[in-house]
Amino acid sequence: FFFKQKTAYEIKECDWSSDVCSSDLMAFLPAAIDKLLGIYLLVKITTTIFTLTSAMGLVLMIIGAVTVLAAVMVAMVQHDLRRLLSYHAISQVGYMVLGIGTLTPIGIAGGLFHMLNHSIYKSCLFLCGGAVEKKAKTNELAELGGLARVMPVTFTACLIAALAISGVPPLNGFVSKWMVYQGVIKTGTSYSFIFLIAAMFGSALTLASFIKVIYSVFLGPKSDQTLSVKEGVGFGMQFPMIILSLLCLVFGIFYIFPLNAFILPGIGIAAEPLGLWSAVPATGLIVIGLVAGLIIYLLGKYKKSARVVEAFIGGEELDRKTGRINGTHFYDTIKSMPLLKNIYSSQGKGHLDPYSWIGKLGLSFTGFLKWVHNGLLSWYLSWSLMGIVILAVIFILFQ
Repeated sequence: FFFKQKTAYEIKECDWSSDVCSSDLMAFLPAAIDKLLGIYLLVKITTTIFTLTSAMGLVLMIIGAVTVLAAVMVAMVQHDLRRLLSYHAISQVGYMVLGIGTLTPIGIAGGLFHMLNHSIYKSCLFLCGGAVEKKAKTNELAELGGLARVMPVTFTACLIAALAISGVPPLNGFVSKWMVYQGVIKTGTSYSFIFLIAAMFGSALTLASFIKVIYSVFLGPKSDQTLSVKEGVGFGMQFPMIILSLLCLVFGIFYIFPLNAFILPGIGIAAEPLGLWSAVPATGLIVIGLVAGLIIYLLGKYKKSARVVEAFIGGEELDRKTGRINGTHFYDTIKSMPLLKNIYSSQGKGHLDPYSWIGKLGLSFTGFLKWVHNGLLSWYLSWSLMGIVILAVIFILFQ
């Protein structure tokens, strides 16, 4: 679960001659009803069906914290956009489980609200990835770059969704994560700070990972693969990105509405003072800061006090291809760290993948069944007779 090598979101093939690519289809999965019902069922179990002890809550918090950190650490070193987004989907589920494990009203509400927010921004990210995949014909970050100018709508939507999943205010991901943080603090335990640090550190790593994505896909010079991209996708593909990115803003600034309309009634928890930040004034201050930064940038841009020349090395002009910085290697150094080197190596080989273990066990069992069912009538009669004997023994013993 924590080190899933091949996720359910991954589809290897894409028909470039058609308008349908795998990343577009993957956008439906973060908001799939079965996934949402799984988290909601966990909430109902903890609030209605059973009364969980603090020990069971601690187990859930440990699972959530480990999921957050393990999945995001694997996501940071991925070079395939779909695989990177898929691992981040696993990491975000960790926040939901962590919030539910606090067994506090604000923590549980935060975990459920994060489920809703995740379905919004992760669907937006997959749609943006599908648009990039359609135009550039690749998902490899090393082969992308410089698409912000030709795909401004996709770039803006992806940037907003990336900031939302990283928990940057005033977006919706920040509010639900902030509620989870408060739920962890309200547990009042001596070890709560460990889970708080893990959750916040996971958000920092998520932001770092998406800095790599934004740079590799949209910023910097174009690669050989993206040189032929002259325009973005049509309005039909842009429209859902715009709606989802706007929802990231609306559900972040006016978070009271989705909380009172969807979250709190759904779990039967009375609305109590949540201790959240004042979103509207804070958003206004953020906008003022951005406008001030833009003004300073424009003033510096039009003040040509320095001579601008082409980049060169040793008197030679820097070639576009050799001078291109590849953003995919931003965090490759962590693979060589002493404590993480063996873990990353084992994960890459699938040794830490429980799905692989279960698959091998299933294949072994299937092989045994194939050996047993060989088509010989005498074998079938023998198994039938053995079954009758076993049933007879059971009836005699428990009569």
